[in-house]
Amino acid sequence: MAHEAALDELRALIGSPQVLVEGDLGAYERDWRGRWRGRALAVARPGDTAQVAEVVRWCARHGITIVPQGGNTGLVGGGVPDGSGRQLLLSLGRLNRVRAIDAANLTMTVEAGCVLATAQQAARQAGLLLPLSLASEGSCTLGGNLASNAGGTQVLRYGNARELCLGLEVVTAQGEVWDGLSGLRKDNTGYDLRHLFIGSEGTLGVITAAVLKLHPLPAASATALATTTDLDRTLALLQLAQRRADAALTGFEVMNERSLQLVRQHLPQAVMPLPPAPWTVLLELADPDGEAAVQARLEALLLQAAQQGLVSDAALARSGAQQQAMWHLRESISAAQACEGLNVKHDIAVPVSAIPRFVARTQALLEAAVPGVRVVNFGHLGDGNLHFNVQAPVGTAADEFLRTQETRINRLVYDEVTACGGSISAEHGIGQLKREELAARKSPVALALMRQIKQALDPDHRMNPGRML
Repeated sequence: MAHEAALDELRALIGSPQVLVEGDLGAYERDWRGRWRGRALAVARPGDTAQVAEVVRWCARHGITIVPQGGNTGLVGGGVPDGSGRQLLLSLGRLNRVRAIDAANLTMTVEAGCVLATAQQAARQAGLLLPLSLASEGSCTLGGNLASNAGGTQVLRYGNARELCLGLEVVTAQGEVWDGLSGLRKDNTGYDLRHLFIGSEGTLGVITAAVLKLHPLPAASATALATTTDLDRTLALLQLAQRRADAALTGFEVMNERSLQLVRQHLPQAVMPLPPAPWTVLLELADPDGEAAVQARLEALLLQAAQQGLVSDAALARSGAQQQAMWHLRESISAAQACEGLNVKHDIAVPVSAIPRFVARTQALLEAAVPGVRVVNFGHLGDGNLHFNVQAPVGTAADEFLRTQETRINRLVYDEVTACGGSISAEHGIGQLKREELAARKSPVALALMRQIKQALDPDHRMNPGRML
């Protein structure tokens, strides 16, 4: 009864239709991978920043913890409630407006619930580019992108979400609104508070809006696939592309044969312009001088690479449809792998120079530890971020494999990542999936500083408890 009275108060604050307590709430309570299913006290759907602040203050009055959620596309269990039925799930989906585009300042102001693809399209209509690009861009939201410091396929040229954010609007754990929506590139007036909230996974406050950097829209881009026999040659191809193209190199994605074999198996409509090879690279160049110039530039790069023995075969996209088909191959790997069942996912980063050594050693150790294990390895080679996923051997049930082998496999992979000076999370965050790994592998000084920040900004531990720390 006490909860019902409190919920009536919440309904009065944001409207009864925006407080969901009955029916199928699975879209909010279950994560994208299907690994976590919680139960919320209610789902609150405020319509603006003032209502978000009202909801947070309501939670403070009633001692209720908050789980902020954007598009619910996260992969580490950071945006779904626990099973207690006592947490409020705070959905930002109705804060979905593009507030302003300042073309002269090359910025756009967007709300946290704005879908990334919608913001990209708004920028494009203004003749500008929002370069943040993810496979989930049709459903992920910018608040979640910033809260997890998302990366994606354009980091090589434009940086991750942190580099693209100039200012934030945040509702604090106390229900106050910090308006830091600055479009300035230079501002040395004290601590840069936005960086506390970017990548904090909703544990310090609720991002409600942001000012993002835009770039001139390239006149044209060129895309190609190339195959290589090993990662040493792949790395040499990357270095050649960087020397020849410099900032024009906007994408350099790598896919092992097993990852594309899964796409062929489960998504037979996908177009495969090259025969199978140990490694396939997707390259993209952007150019202000037009399509003919950028096509010629990429073709010359591939010709030189072939002459140097770096690539075995290559295919250059000759139309926008062919470009999309090539990117579709890369972006379909996760969906194809999901058809095989749950797998042990690793979103890791190591120095680019260490990638061939890391992959060779780690794969050998995995195959020795679990005979028949299938490594699905793909990702953003240009910035050192690999999605090094481990699938059960053929004939082994995926859920049983995950239950019995995940801890062992994680330890093996993360030990090798650590030995290479890498990170156990490149762009997916920590959430609840990697919380214990972070505690075990982060330096005690860093962990102590993080806990002090958490205590200072959220002393009642109201914001997304049990995540990250």
